[in-house]
Amino acid sequence: MNKSQLRQLYKEKRAQLSEAEIETFSLDIANQCLNLPIWNLNCYHIFLSIETQHEINSVFLLNILQGKDKTVVVPKTDFSSSTLKHYLLDDNTKLAINKYGIPEPVNGILINEQQIDVVFVPLLAFDNTGNRVGYGKGFYDKFLSNCKADCLKIGLSFFEAEDKIEDINATDIKLDYCVTSSEVYRF
Repeated sequence: MNKSQLRQLYKEKRAQLSEAEIETFSLDIANQCLNLPIWNLNCYHIFLSIETQHEINSVFLLNILQGKDKTVVVPKTDFSSSTLKHYLLDDNTKLAINKYGIPEPVNGILINEQQIDVVFVPLLAFDNTGNRVGYGKGFYDKFLSNCKADCLKIGLSFFEAEDKIEDINATDIKLDYCVTSSEVYRF
């Protein structure tokens, strides 16, 4: 299937998940992340979940990161340029939900992409070779292309891999891993 078909299919599949399923799968995904060889690193970028889109609840993974005393960075969207800015998440960071339902920092300390060691990437679908389908605006591909070469890109998904995404292009950034509630895929 192509990205457009997969985007529609997986939005529908996510919409059918109950709140209880989302919470259970999200917790399982966070626990599966403990099996990744990433915990000796320092700076972790994590998305804050859009509840209206039935996204993975990233709070469970955020709690693990904070419990391990890691540096946590969260994104803020700039829809005029389809880019992200990145802010240190600490006790003084104020969060607000923007007009698109995205929780974002209102203030804080800006962090350069080159400082980030690990990015937890939101997605709708992914394939067996590490390609992903997001919402189609290119925010994460632009962001990931500016990260350092050894930055680890980890997708989080409620669903297992598709065999192949048909319409991959040169600007698409592949994942290094994708974590589901039952499996860790390595690419």
